[in-house]
Amino acid sequence: MKTATYKNPILPGFYPDPSICRVGEDYYLVASTFEYFPGVPIFHSKDLVNWQQIGHVLDRPSQLNLDETPGSKGIYAPTIRYHNGVYYMITTFVVSKTGARKNFFVTATDPAGPWSDPFWLDNAPGIDPSLFFDDDGRVYYTGNRAPASGQQYQKHMEIWLQELDLKTKALVGPSYSLWDGALKNAHAQEAPHLYKVGEYYYLIIAEGGTGFTHAVTIARSKNLTGPYEGCKRNPILSHRHLGRNHEITCIGHADIVETHKGDWWMVCLGTRPYGGDYKNLGRESFLVPFEWEDGWPLVNPGKGIVEMEMPFPNLEEKKVPPLLEKDHFDDASLGQQWNFIRTPRGDFWSLTERESHLRLKLKQESLTEELNPSFIGRRQQHQNFAVTSAMEFAPLSESESAGIVLLQSTDYHFRFVKTRINETEVIQLIERKAGEDRVLAGQIVQSKTLYVKVEAVGQDYSFYYGDSEEEWKELFKDADGRILSTDVAGGFVGAYIGMYATSNGADSTNHADFDWFEYKEI
Repeated sequence: MKTATYKNPILPGFYPDPSICRVGEDYYLVASTFEYFPGVPIFHSKDLVNWQQIGHVLDRPSQLNLDETPGSKGIYAPTIRYHNGVYYMITTFVVSKTGARKNFFVTATDPAGPWSDPFWLDNAPGIDPSLFFDDDGRVYYTGNRAPASGQQYQKHMEIWLQELDLKTKALVGPSYSLWDGALKNAHAQEAPHLYKVGEYYYLIIAEGGTGFTHAVTIARSKNLTGPYEGCKRNPILSHRHLGRNHEITCIGHADIVETHKGDWWMVCLGTRPYGGDYKNLGRESFLVPFEWEDGWPLVNPGKGIVEMEMPFPNLEEKKVPPLLEKDHFDDASLGQQWNFIRTPRGDFWSLTERESHLRLKLKQESLTEELNPSFIGRRQQHQNFAVTSAMEFAPLSESESAGIVLLQSTDYHFRFVKTRINETEVIQLIERKAGEDRVLAGQIVQSKTLYVKVEAVGQDYSFYYGDSEEEWKELFKDADGRILSTDVAGGFVGAYIGMYATSNGADSTNHADFDWFEYKEI
C-alpha cells in the first residue's frame, strides 16, 4: 500500500515568514503581507497540510494605516500564539524608506476575528518580534537588535528578551541579550522563536538573510536568560548547499509545533525558482517534519532538507473547500484571496452598484506611484497559469485606462489595459521596467465587452483579447516574465495579478465593470 504523501509548498505563492500555533486539535498559521491590505492572512487546518483561510488579522484601517508606505515595507514577520483563551499576533510595521520600525500586538478570542486595535510597544527595537509564555504565567518578548557592544560586521544582530506585562501592554524590567547566532559573519540574525521543551529553553532563529544563504539555527539553555549554547549541527536546516538550481531554495525563517499526537513539525519559508534563478512566486510556506535527537531537532531525518513531496502527518486528513477558480462577484463581500495596495482610501470599488460585477472607479492614483490606486488583486501561485476576465469600460480620454495588471512593484509590472488614443479605443500591453514604460503592442478594439486573457508558461507571458471567450486574438506572445521577480525588481514580495482602473492624475467620474475574473493553473 502506497504511503500517503503531501506536496510542498503548503501555501503556494507569496505567503512568507509563516508562524504556527496549535489549540487542541486545531492549527493556525499566519504570514507576512508588507504593503498589501488587509494584512496578515490567517489560516486554519486540522492536518497541517490542508489550510483554509478564515480571515485577516489586520482588516480595518484603524488597525493598519499603510498610507505612503513604500513597496516591500509594511508588515513584516508576524508570530501567532495562544494562551488562556486568547490569541496573540505580534509583528513589525516597517513604516518608511529609512526603515523606521514599530512593533505591536493584537489579540482576539476567536482566530477568525475580530482582532483588537494595535497595542504599540515602546523601546522595542528591531524586527520579527515573538512572544513566549513561560510555565509560571509570565510572558516574554523576543526580537532582534544591534548588539550593545557594537556590530562586528555588516548586519550583525543579536536576539534579545524582555518581559511583557499583559495588563499594561508594556515591556517591563531589564532586557537581556540572548544570542547572536551560530554562523559567524552570516549576518541578519532574526526571526527568533522561544520554546520550552523538557528542561531546556530552545531559541530558533534565522540567519544569512532572506536569500540564497538563508538558514535556520538553534540554541538552548536551562535558564530563560541564558547563556545559550548553539547546536553543533547548526544550521539545522538550509538549502544553500544544494545550489541555485535546486527546485527549492532560500529555506529559512522557521516556527515549530507539536501535534496533539506528539509529533513535531516545522513550517518555514522557501522559494521555487524557475526559468533560471527567478522567483516570481515570492517566498512561500513549506512544511517539514523533525524529531528530537540528543536534545536537538533533527529535521527530516536521513535527508535534512525540505522535499516537494513528503509523507503525510500522522493526522486524519481533513480536506478544505478549494478556492473557486472563477469569481463571478456574486457575494456581498470580496473573497479572502483579494487584496488592495495599501489601505484602501475612498469609495472606489463596489459589488452592489451593478449586480454580479466588480465596479472599479477610476482614481487619479496610478500603479507607478506608491499610493493607493484603484487596484484589487490576488497572488500568482503557479509557474504555469491562465487568467481571463470580461470587462466593460469606455475610456473618455487618453488619461483613462483600465484592465488587468501583473504586478511586482511600481517600477516593474505589465499593464494590459484598454485606453483611448485620439478618438479610438485601443487595447495596449505596457511593460514597465526599471521605472520606464514601453508599449509592447496595441490594437484597436470596438466591442462593448472586452475579454482579456494572460497565459504564463514558465517565464513566457502571452496576452490575448477578444469579443468573446471562444475567439481569442493574440496581442503579444512570450513577454519576459522575469521582471515580475524580486531577483530583477528587488524587494521582498511575490507577484500579484489583478484588476485596475486609473485616470492618471486627471479628474474622472468614469468606472470599469468586471463581470468575472478567473485564475487557474495550467
